[in-house]
Amino acid sequence: MRRRVWLTLGAVVLGGGGVVTYAAASPSGGPEAAGQDRRPVEVYDLALQGSAADERKLPRTETEQFSLVGVSWTGALKPLEGTAQVRTRSLETGAWGAWHDLELDAAPAEKPEAGMRGASHPLWVGPSDGVEARVAREDGTTAALPKGLEVNLVDPGVVTEAETRMSAPEPAAFVADESPSPSPEPTAPPSTVPQPPVTSRADWGADESKSPDPSEYNADVKAVFVHHTDGANDYDCAESASLVRGIYAYHTEVNEWNDVGYNFLVDKCGTVFEGRKGGIDRPVLGAHTYGFNRESAGIAVLGEYGSAAASDAALTAVARVSAWKLGQYGADPSGSVQLTAGATQKNYFGTSFTSGTAYTFKRVSAHRDGFNTQCPGDALYAQLPTVRAWAAGPVAGLKIVSLTDAAAKGSTYYTKGTPVVRWSATTPAALIKKYEVLVDGQAVAATSGAGYAKRLALATGTHTVTVRATHQSGTTTTTAPLTVVAETTAPTFTGPPTLALRTGTVNTGSVPVALRWKAADDQALRQVQLLSPATATFSAAAYLSNRTAKPGTAATWSMRAYDYAGNYRNASATYTPVILQESAAVRTGSWSARTSSGYLGGRSYSSASKGASLTWTFTGRSAAWVVSRASSSGQAYVYVDGVKAATVDLRSATTSYRQAIWTKSWSANAKHTVKIVVVGTSGRPTVTTDGLVYLR
Repeated sequence: MRRRVWLTLGAVVLGGGGVVTYAAASPSGGPEAAGQDRRPVEVYDLALQGSAADERKLPRTETEQFSLVGVSWTGALKPLEGTAQVRTRSLETGAWGAWHDLELDAAPAEKPEAGMRGASHPLWVGPSDGVEARVAREDGTTAALPKGLEVNLVDPGVVTEAETRMSAPEPAAFVADESPSPSPEPTAPPSTVPQPPVTSRADWGADESKSPDPSEYNADVKAVFVHHTDGANDYDCAESASLVRGIYAYHTEVNEWNDVGYNFLVDKCGTVFEGRKGGIDRPVLGAHTYGFNRESAGIAVLGEYGSAAASDAALTAVARVSAWKLGQYGADPSGSVQLTAGATQKNYFGTSFTSGTAYTFKRVSAHRDGFNTQCPGDALYAQLPTVRAWAAGPVAGLKIVSLTDAAAKGSTYYTKGTPVVRWSATTPAALIKKYEVLVDGQAVAATSGAGYAKRLALATGTHTVTVRATHQSGTTTTTAPLTVVAETTAPTFTGPPTLALRTGTVNTGSVPVALRWKAADDQALRQVQLLSPATATFSAAAYLSNRTAKPGTAATWSMRAYDYAGNYRNASATYTPVILQESAAVRTGSWSARTSSGYLGGRSYSSASKGASLTWTFTGRSAAWVVSRASSSGQAYVYVDGVKAATVDLRSATTSYRQAIWTKSWSANAKHTVKIVVVGTSGRPTVTTDGLVYLR
């Protein structure tokens, strides 16, 4: 099945002007045209050169197109104690890449047959047309390198749909009486979980002529061993079928196995590929974990995961396949099992195994747990607890992330009755059977494992809301409950908002006012908003806001109270501030007019005569006396509707103008008089007034 190549020596002129020899490789049957639309899978073998006991090399060699490369040698059980490195030339760019180390700890066949070879893991390099290699024995060892060292190149070819239909047998062709199995009639028991989608051998383009031997079967599947295939992780997932074809060809034509070693292969996008033939639902004997193939299945993730973690999509696929295969035999993917060693050896951690003796393994284990290899890499090995948890259940990380069309006060949510509950989980959706939303313990809505939100219809009252997730294994997880109050009663105002004049600086364009209100709710008041003549938002506890109003203009003060459920009610009232100049007052005693840009309206009245007075009459609900203040200002009496209301001292350390120094408010509009009388304070008798402001 393997195609031999012949080598012709030539030369390559390097960019720096140097010249090196090279070998051009062509298959004995004649070269294939690179890049043609249809190409069969081909394997090319190039012998490493040199006679030294510690090193073999292959100079830069132009070759037919290939995408996968490895190194092999005579003797299936003969280890290569040393290093093997390759570099390749890109078919697309013509550039030589960096050196890559090949993993040399690939598992051998448990029952070596004549012609089987030892081999490195194959390395996916993408379309290439040149190779260079070097193999060296480990420092400090005296054993010679193995014989028959070759560089093996695999071109996965291009397989058309018609070709796959012609080359692939129907699943019914895998019949029990063709298999020299320990279980003469291997069954396909139903699993406790659904079967994930699997790309068949026909669909990825398996050339079944490369594995003519009948399948062998185990009695069951007690464990799953996880592998990686080595090679770059930057492959396009559209190339995954080519990778699988390349590995299949490498295992059958380089290792000389009767089929691909793995039972399943998974790419970084989560696509699962059928590996060794014989029926994906049957306990097919694989060649993936030396010493423990007889009671297990092997799943290989395409790529190299020494430092780079596998994608969530790949982990999800491994978890689904593991749960399905183990579920066929009632095994918990998170548990452990006794496996009987089929060979005497050590694993990666130095644990010794003796053939025929039982040892404890996790149901989902790594290649390195059973064999002395780095596979599946440190990063993927560290992710296996996640794979086990996803495969076994229950759903992890389940929580409600939001309740929209509702608002929370403390730990209680309030809604009008139709909130949207949203949730999340760390277990992938593909492993989740369904979600249910429970109200007061009863399921009221359900979604598939891909769901994440549902709108509810709640009756008026207090409820508990939870989300329950059912893993494909049947185990359930429920979120912590939310307390949700459904109510439609709007908040109330005890009356319209009220406006009153307050102390502060008065201008012809604005006067200081105080806005007051009182709102309440039967459940939980959330906030109050001022809608006009300006906008503002206040807390539920607020009842007062100092603001300004434009004099001479009627303005509607509109407010809205919200509860936490979103119900609201409006209240409004209209007010007009009016400025009365001092000239509008009835005067007694001596007053003199003063002009200045600092005065309200540009002028004021001033008096130092004891008993001099100014009286304003108006109809309104609030009043404010406006004055100028200085260190020499005196005192004045204020009379309201003929009754003395206050003694006001205008003295101030700093000079200021247009100050509303005294205010008075009433519950409703009415006719009032305000009278100002000069006290005639000793040493500072002068009183200067800017006028009166009232609010109606």
